[in-house]
Amino acid sequence: MNQGTQGSMETGNPQRAQLSAGGMRVPQQPRAADVDRRRDAAAGAVRGEHTHSEAPIPRPRPAVQRSSVRGQILDALRTALVSGELTPGEVYSAPALGERFGVSATPVREAMQQLALEGAVEVVPNRGFRVIERGARELAELAEVRSLIEVPVMMRLARSMPVERWSDLRPLAEATVRAASSGCRATYAESDRAFHRGLLSLAGNDQLVQIAEDLHRRSQWPLVGGPASPARAELLADAAEHTALLDALTARDLDVVRSLVGEHFAGAR
Repeated sequence: MNQGTQGSMETGNPQRAQLSAGGMRVPQQPRAADVDRRRDAAAGAVRGEHTHSEAPIPRPRPAVQRSSVRGQILDALRTALVSGELTPGEVYSAPALGERFGVSATPVREAMQQLALEGAVEVVPNRGFRVIERGARELAELAEVRSLIEVPVMMRLARSMPVERWSDLRPLAEATVRAASSGCRATYAESDRAFHRGLLSLAGNDQLVQIAEDLHRRSQWPLVGGPASPARAELLADAAEHTALLDALTARDLDVVRSLVGEHFAGAR
């Protein structure tokens, strides 16, 4: 990791580091000695070796804890990708990122391996993980695939879904407007996915929702050489399309629905 990138990810507390974009703390992992001590005490309790005032210590569950930490780090890394804090083309090592999270390299490496499966990073042997550089062509291809999957579903729902069901999505649409008003790309990206996920879930096809969400997440990664974050006005315009879409769906105005979803994917970010 270069010095400038490292500096942007430091916090004031070296024991509990966090990514500045996500603002999410990752709990410090217990030291190996502490885990061993608790494990020995728990084993002694089972054998009746604990003394008068000592309460039995429950056996630690490191696998559950490790999974929880890995999940939190994965979420934080995804936020850093969307915000541009992890720079396209740069190589990041698991030990260096682990120091900044206040955890060992293992959960960071596992999270990065998941991001590699998602196409966000690639493994660089003996160095770490390089953030994939994406261009405008890939973004256009993702928008096209999303359109091919989501538009027919939306049109089918527009014809068949009881109009009162669209009111259930109104809070999600309003949340995208608030997120856009903040100007934070990562905050808006999360609320944007939540709205589309909620809409597509009405189709009752979990596989569809999962595939669409993966494509949506990929489309939110920044372009190489592009701005780190879109303008607030751009986010607000995108969010306004959500509320307009709900209005058209409620009115069963299929022509407006078709036009709005077409424009939405044409400018998808």
